[in-house]
Amino acid sequence: MPSSTGTAAQLPLWPLPALCALLPVIAVHLAWWLSARDGHVPAGVPYLDGGFSISRAARHGWGNDLFKMLMLPCAALQALSWLLLQRWLRGLGASGVGAVAGLGLIAAAFLGLYAVYLGSEGEIYRTLRRYGVTVYFACTYLALLVSLRALPPEAFGLRRHWLWVALSMLALGLGSVATGALIEAPAVKDRWENLLEWQLGLWLTAMFVVWAWAWRDLRMGFLP
Repeated sequence: MPSSTGTAAQLPLWPLPALCALLPVIAVHLAWWLSARDGHVPAGVPYLDGGFSISRAARHGWGNDLFKMLMLPCAALQALSWLLLQRWLRGLGASGVGAVAGLGLIAAAFLGLYAVYLGSEGEIYRTLRRYGVTVYFACTYLALLVSLRALPPEAFGLRRHWLWVALSMLALGLGSVATGALIEAPAVKDRWENLLEWQLGLWLTAMFVVWAWAWRDLRMGFLP
């Protein structure tokens, strides 16, 4: 059972969200490097120029295989992390956290769906990928908001940093909506959407980094 007593017999929990941050970073950037090496994506820095999407960076060749190899276990780790977060919040007496694990499990399932079908051809697979990534981001963000609202006073540091993450992700989401509504040129719209997607991925990574830091600071663990 999750606990913050920090006894010697406990196994630490913070590596779980740490891996949820680390694995996607490795998967996406190695896939990007492999795709650039093999000519599947243009030269450039998508965080700055939006030259291609995350999906395109991991859609082809060895990059696609590596992406799937790392992101499928990452989806399982994210599901486990949300389950343990809900148990921890309930153990601290927080109310209204019943949706945390459910949202986290849905997010993880759609992340797995997206990873499995990335690189597959056909309209059905494109639809599955599109819904996969959309539902993943949406449910992860909702799980973050529910958790943020329920955090106890002793987790002030986590609350403060997660609030910045939530506000930044909201700003990027609104920016994406505005881009779709205000920009008509397809090429310009694609670049802005790609750029915002890469930035959103950074903030999602930051969410798990802050989570790992907070659990490490609180000496969260469980008895084997």
